[in-house]
Amino acid sequence: MTLPETVRLSPGPEDWAYTFGGRAPLTTVQPGSIVELTTEDCFGGKVRGVDDLPSRVCAFPYLNPVTGPIAVEGAEPGDVLAVHFVEIAPARDRGFSSTFPHFGALTATHQTAMLHPALEERVWVYDLDVAAGLCHFRARNSDFAVALPLDPMHGTVGVAPAAGEVLASITPGAHGGNLDTPEMRAGTTAYFGVNVDGALLAIGDGHARQGEGEVCGTAVEAAMRTTVIVDLVKGGGPAWPRLESDDHLISTGSARPLEDAFRISQHDLVGWTADLLGLDQLDAYQLVSQAGLAPAANVCDTNYTMAAKLPKSVLGRVRAYDGLHERLRATAAAYLRHR
Repeated sequence: MTLPETVRLSPGPEDWAYTFGGRAPLTTVQPGSIVELTTEDCFGGKVRGVDDLPSRVCAFPYLNPVTGPIAVEGAEPGDVLAVHFVEIAPARDRGFSSTFPHFGALTATHQTAMLHPALEERVWVYDLDVAAGLCHFRARNSDFAVALPLDPMHGTVGVAPAAGEVLASITPGAHGGNLDTPEMRAGTTAYFGVNVDGALLAIGDGHARQGEGEVCGTAVEAAMRTTVIVDLVKGGGPAWPRLESDDHLISTGSARPLEDAFRISQHDLVGWTADLLGLDQLDAYQLVSQAGLAPAANVCDTNYTMAAKLPKSVLGRVRAYDGLHERLRATAAAYLRHR
């Protein structure tokens, strides 16, 4: 197999983006290109120990930097941008997590006002052992420790929004953005509806691992070295970001309240299933109701995000996007063999 062009992108702080939309591209690539890129963690690399409280070392709104935007030649509104994650690897041997006084699922926030005191701000340091595939949790107030499996993923992936809108990188929505779903790991293909010429892809917010829901508001935040293959399907852009793994089709929805995020993701999955299998809406609704899964992605961001998953085993020989995921997987395997 002849490998496509490889583009390398390693921006410094002066080139980091903190929004989707509103920025010129850092580079332009051809559909099918392999892109090797680096990303900084959500703290911009400023949290380096337990005494580096984010409120002291980070300045709002300069949180959650993303690498990009990357323009894709020929991408037009209404197209599908496919982003296949070939490899995601921590760039350093430490990751960091934290609690915040007014951010997270189990504390008062500006939208959930309470009279009781807010949570303490606290930082946890995780040692990352890439060779062993482990992420080491150590309690702050006891001797408890446990090794967790390393499961690198990107919390923030998306394209420029429609209609000239500019959204902060911490906001998930129909453009993607800060979806914070653990499904966005190596081996997964993400599909985004293109809203502007070039699509303007950006990627950031690496997590060494994250539980479903990202309950405290942060994962094990880590800088990453990431390789993706970026491809384009003309027409047929989905209304909401979709993902495909080897085993599942996954729709996402982002909104508040959480029930509406759930409804959006399920609605998209029902429609996707109906289109693929030629079913009427209620037959697809019934199939998804009995075979589907509904993991929470995040329950703490400016919008909440839910995922809706359908096992690909129920599809038989039918393949989404004419088997694009499988073709990108083959290219990824060839790249990893020959790099």
